Amino acid sequence: MAKISKTVVDKKLREDVFDDIFNSEGGVLYDWKKINDRQYGVLLIDLNGHQRYVRISAIVAEEREDMTAEELMQSEIETYNQKQADKAEKAKKKEAKIARDKARREAEAKAKEGEANA
Repeated sequence: MAKISKTVVDKKLREDVFDDIFNSEGGVLYDWKKINDRQYGVLLIDLNGHQRYVRISAIVAEEREDMTAEELMQSEIETYNQKQADKAEKAKKKEAKIARDKARREAEAKAKEGEANA
């Protein structure tokens, strides 16, 4: 069995956990255990067949005088969305550079081949 990358495995575990908590028709399906006053945990099998410990935490944001709780939540959502957009743009630029570099290398190889045949 091919080993699946950590990024893919962890993303799938997070999706499964959030789906269990927020989308389960008959309530949560996993056997959540209380870890402490802030965390619950569950043992799951990942895509590579290994048992993994997944924790969820309840983090209470500090009250702020400069913004409401709604504004703070919206600010964090916007920050996350902007970072995701920036990552996508960076990946797009990287792909374009890879394509340009490949085309340049191929052109150089053809030019060398043409010189060798001449």
